[in-house]
Amino acid sequence: MIEKQAQIVVKQKGASEEEKSTKAAVLAQYANITDEEDEDEQAHGASGSFNFGDKSLFKNTNVEAVLVAKKAEREKARDDAQKKKEQDKLQREKDKLAKQERKEKEKKRTQKGERKR
Repeated sequence: MIEKQAQIVVKQKGASEEEKSTKAAVLAQYANITDEEDEDEQAHGASGSFNFGDKSLFKNTNVEAVLVAKKAEREKARDDAQKKKEQDKLQREKDKLAKQERKEKEKKRTQKGERKR
């Protein structure tokens, strides 16, 4: 098996000058880099990251849509949490009143029982 792998040789593809010039023309067409932008990049130093900014040929609307959706989701979650908090507060008040009423009823029952004695 190793012998078969050793026999396989990958040839390096040599690019001709014509192919290189065609590739450079296509890249220049799609990159839309002017001399001024190229000089700016050299002056500021190329960081290796893509920074399209306002110079790009397209606008990435997906990022905006995702951010808007996340913001809406956070707002909905915040509203839901606030509603739940209010409902829990009302429920605690109801439970507290019910507990107090049960105590009062028990107190009345015990007082009636003592009167009968």
